[in-house]
Amino acid sequence: MSKQEVLISYLRMRRGTIGFFGTCVVLFVAIFFLYALPAEPLLYAIVLCLSVGLLAMSRDMLSFIRQHQVLQSLKQSLVLDVASFPRPQSLLEKDYQELITLLEESERKATASAEQSRRELMEYYTLWAHQIKTPISAMRLVLQSQDEADSGELLAELFKIEQYADLVLQYLRIESPSTDFVLKRQSLDPIVRQVLHRYAKLFIRQKISLDFQELACEVLTDEKWLAFAIGQVLSNALKYTRQGMISIYLEDQEKKVLVIQDTGIGIAAEDLPRVFEQGFTGYTGRIEKKATGIGLYLCKRVLDKLSHTISIESEVGKGTKVKIGLDTVEFFDPYGNVRLSGEV
Repeated sequence: MSKQEVLISYLRMRRGTIGFFGTCVVLFVAIFFLYALPAEPLLYAIVLCLSVGLLAMSRDMLSFIRQHQVLQSLKQSLVLDVASFPRPQSLLEKDYQELITLLEESERKATASAEQSRRELMEYYTLWAHQIKTPISAMRLVLQSQDEADSGELLAELFKIEQYADLVLQYLRIESPSTDFVLKRQSLDPIVRQVLHRYAKLFIRQKISLDFQELACEVLTDEKWLAFAIGQVLSNALKYTRQGMISIYLEDQEKKVLVIQDTGIGIAAEDLPRVFEQGFTGYTGRIEKKATGIGLYLCKRVLDKLSHTISIESEVGKGTKVKIGLDTVEFFDPYGNVRLSGEV
């Protein structure tokens, strides 16, 4: 706000006082003229009154400007502290500050209550996600010990249940402010191979071919979280590919762009800009009834935190190509050293 705007605002706020003072001056002059008093005392009285009035107004305007500057600085601060407000100059200003204090206290209590509820809910679902793994493991052991024809089908469905349980757990972890990312220089090939090993039975069961080219490069990343992101992309590829092949290779050795390409049903062009939105399933999800709208959202969140990128190219009926850029921006500590571990 300019100085002119501040002055206009002040005069507008004090217009009642200025009007009253002007009225008194007019009455003062009128009485002098009506009684035919000498002009010299009149001029002296007017100059004296104007001097005192301007002095008082100047002090009041300086106080107004200081209050305005303090409030402007509070607007720029990240935390609003009512105790930092300028001292109230009137009863109304005091009432406003007390009202703001009450509102701030009410907001603090509501925020604390919401945070407590969120924490309790996260603790419950974290416990559930951990506990559900015990019966899943027991069921797998039982099914693996049987030679019945239906065991393979049940094991495949059990694998899906385990995936969904892991998805819940990873969702809770990525939303937690204390998520632990440990950044190290890792060889990319072993990370991708461990993900492929986990999904090997699905490749065999669905009779999907795999074209895997050796990934001879190192990346600065978190092994666990990158494996989770690649797993989500691979899971989607297997979910929506009925026949054909899934290819995994490096498109750009220098920029370290990992490509996971399938020959599945593809994604509609109008859905591509929104595939990373939470809960968005699009046309494919409505047709297949398999999508949750969480997998790619979490994948994008994880890769963003790792300073990686992800993009998708797709055409309905021809397949999907997912590109993960692993050319990570290195993080530096205050001393200029590369920080290889810590929370991003």
